[in-house]
Amino acid sequence: MKFSPVFKQYLGCSDESEVFKYFKDSLTDSITVWDYFVDWKKVIKNFKEIEINLNLLNYLIGKDNLEEELRQLLKQYPKIARTIPILLACRTANFKILTEYAGGKFNHECFNFSHKGTINDKDIETIVIFTKKTGILDIFRNKIIKSIPDYVLGVEVGLDSNGRKNRSGTTMETIVKNILQPICQKNNFSLISQATPSKLEQDWGVTVKVDKANRKFDFAVKTEKALYLIETNFYGGGGSKLKATAGEYKGLFDVISSQGHKFIWITDGLGWKSSLRSLEETFDRIDYTFNLKTISTGLLAEIIVQQL
Repeated sequence: MKFSPVFKQYLGCSDESEVFKYFKDSLTDSITVWDYFVDWKKVIKNFKEIEINLNLLNYLIGKDNLEEELRQLLKQYPKIARTIPILLACRTANFKILTEYAGGKFNHECFNFSHKGTINDKDIETIVIFTKKTGILDIFRNKIIKSIPDYVLGVEVGLDSNGRKNRSGTTMETIVKNILQPICQKNNFSLISQATPSKLEQDWGVTVKVDKANRKFDFAVKTEKALYLIETNFYGGGGSKLKATAGEYKGLFDVISSQGHKFIWITDGLGWKSSLRSLEETFDRIDYTFNLKTISTGLLAEIIVQQL
């Protein structure tokens, strides 16, 4: 950590070790906001795109000769084939299924559900086989599902829950942006979100060499004298990834600082409690490692405004 007298002013800390203690003791256990649970806008959009075809599939519920009814429905409305994978909570349209594996003999069959407007008898038969083998036809036959649209809406909500980890990262960015924007507006600094090297070159004429080709900084702030590159993340749980992340940012700091630019890492979450040694090593190496508590004190503004 690059210690400055402002740490005493804002955090009441007299040296780097006290700053790290303040940091680790003020890690937060949650940044959960209301839209963390379900991205309803995304869910409803996905649902609306296939709602008509889902209502067509409703016709099959409870039918006696289900396989034949499905064949006829596919002939009349081939686009309903594209909705079948979502009944299994899958977004892919192509499947390669291992159909035989006994005695060291491995056979695969391919199934395609990307039909746009036409479908032939062979396609129909493969779809019927797929729905039968995966148990979809039994769901229709036994009336376990009363409404296909309602069922798929539930599937979409379930699939969206997989995005909660990413939403934690997005929430962290949103919180930090809400702190950065007033700083930049008040001091006439320039701010870019999701700043790639090409974007920095294009907008500001600043060349930044990075550690990997796909590097994208959460934020870049340009003052009269300095360029601040900022990364944010949140870890609610521990794991081996944290050690790798800490090591990554040590290397990134070396690359950025060697070019005369500033690097700030803003991270939080109780997951760091399980990797404090790795965290402290990075904390000691790079100039500025903050959490939400430290930047909310006004320290981040002071660092950028004073161009420390």
